[in-house]
Amino acid sequence: MIAAPSLYFDFLERLAQHSEIALDTEADSLHCYYEKLCLIQIAWPGELLLLDPLADLPLAEFFSVLQGKKLIFHDADYDLRLLRRSGSFPDENIFDTMIAARLCGERHLGLAALVEKYCSVQLSKASRKDNWGQRPLSSTMSTYALNDVRYLHTLAAIFEEKLLELDRIEWFYQSRDRMVRATREVRVKDEDMLWRISGYAKLSPRSWAVLRALWQWRDRESRKVDRPAFYLLSNSDMLRIAECAPRSQDVIPQRLSQEQRIQFEEALSHALALPEEECPKPLVRTAIHTSRQEMEVFRKLKDKRDHLADQLGLNPSVIASKFALEMVAKNSATQPLLPWQCALLEIDPIPKL
Repeated sequence: MIAAPSLYFDFLERLAQHSEIALDTEADSLHCYYEKLCLIQIAWPGELLLLDPLADLPLAEFFSVLQGKKLIFHDADYDLRLLRRSGSFPDENIFDTMIAARLCGERHLGLAALVEKYCSVQLSKASRKDNWGQRPLSSTMSTYALNDVRYLHTLAAIFEEKLLELDRIEWFYQSRDRMVRATREVRVKDEDMLWRISGYAKLSPRSWAVLRALWQWRDRESRKVDRPAFYLLSNSDMLRIAECAPRSQDVIPQRLSQEQRIQFEEALSHALALPEEECPKPLVRTAIHTSRQEMEVFRKLKDKRDHLADQLGLNPSVIASKFALEMVAKNSATQPLLPWQCALLEIDPIPKL
């Protein structure tokens, strides 16, 4: 584990000598409210390393050394979002083995499945839910983490060759670039949707008011103690309480502290006393009319997509999702397809303004 400054700067010197680096990350989202980067796994031919972001090392210098190198990830979306919180992470030359595998027609895209198929090695999943913020890491956790990058160079070489043989390398670049662009966008949360957890729709508007109040209470309390929300109260418990609260006050969880209990009771009482007109309203979904002509265009596109997918050995959704085909059929001003997808389906792409 690279945690000391002396080891860190020696590591950077060695890193600078290599042009292709495999990377992965681990976070503590299952153990803390404020998710943080806990571990960076790094590999180049002949060496596997663990870098400790919790050791207050200047990661900007690490990111600077990575500039211009080919960076290999498996399913890079989450890793890029996480790394970007620590500085300006270079994302201009990413090779994502999951995207490559999908475009090569692989049906099972998980790292373990691909490693087993192409490297004849079964990876353990034993440490997947461990607390990566703990120190020191156990030997089992270290091995698990290193295995996430141990085979990435091999997989990248295999799939890059396949993409070239299949003449799909441009498909990869376009798909990769779209993924990278998406990770640069800041996701804005809709506060009126956060509390609408799975199963809420079966409840009454009064129970919705309770559920919303409980979600907000749970979020505040989880922030205070820096623990995941489900540690305090599970979604299933919140649904049960929201359903029962309008009929019974005996719904307060026993495991709460005295202060949490007081705040819980206040939130519950406020929700139960809320005027009817201030209770949450059902979501209003705008009906989208589809003409007979649009349905016919969609059907022809879908048939063409399915035929192409069968010919190319791809999952049909790789060529185009159902939603994308619907947008094309409606001649939407928003083009959901990449140029290579448009070319396959013989659709004129919407020019960029």
